[in-house]
Amino acid sequence: MMSTAVESEVNTHTILIVDDHPIVRVGIRKLIEMEDDLRVCAEEELLDDTLTAIAEHHPDLVLLDIFLKDSDGLDIAKTIRARGMTLPILVLSLHDEMLFAERALSAGANGYIMKSESSSRIVEAVRQVLRGDIYVSERVRQRILQKLAHDGPVRSSSPVETLSDRELEVYRMIGQGRGTREIADKMGLSIKTVETHRSHIKKKLCLSNATALVKSAVQWMQEEKAG
Repeated sequence: MMSTAVESEVNTHTILIVDDHPIVRVGIRKLIEMEDDLRVCAEEELLDDTLTAIAEHHPDLVLLDIFLKDSDGLDIAKTIRARGMTLPILVLSLHDEMLFAERALSAGANGYIMKSESSSRIVEAVRQVLRGDIYVSERVRQRILQKLAHDGPVRSSSPVETLSDRELEVYRMIGQGRGTREIADKMGLSIKTVETHRSHIKKKLCLSNATALVKSAVQWMQEEKAG
């Protein structure tokens, strides 16, 4: 009996949940722990706490949301990779996979799945990434293959897709009603750099002035929340 218990413990995969919504974390934990061989070792919502939890618990996988209270999930993925950590990262988010999935993979994630997917599909994605594979939806997979086949980017379905990661983060914060100084403080950038990002966003989205930029960003945020 002792041998069986030890073997069971060895075969259990531990998962760190990183999400800034407590109710969401509860739901994800329940979903994961319905599986005999999966266990949540910790839950975090901030960048520094996430890095500390990784060092303390040595999870087998990080389940990461795209936007958090104090940081961007893409930045967390980049930080994890920059520190030489190779543990699998699966991004689980409400946000449009066509806009964020490839960005997440480029940042170092091993997969991207939307929270609107079925419970069984989310568990399947967790297992696939734990096996060392990449997980994306068939829709995203086809888009990536099209890019490879055409040796470059395919036509974007939305101008927002043309924004860089930093520009997209600034655009999102504008949509949240944040001003330039607040965005600069939150992102650790100078006001001048944020203003440069704003200028590039306006140019890429063909927006004539600051008012049009704010209106566009707010509308985009509302559409994102509506799913």
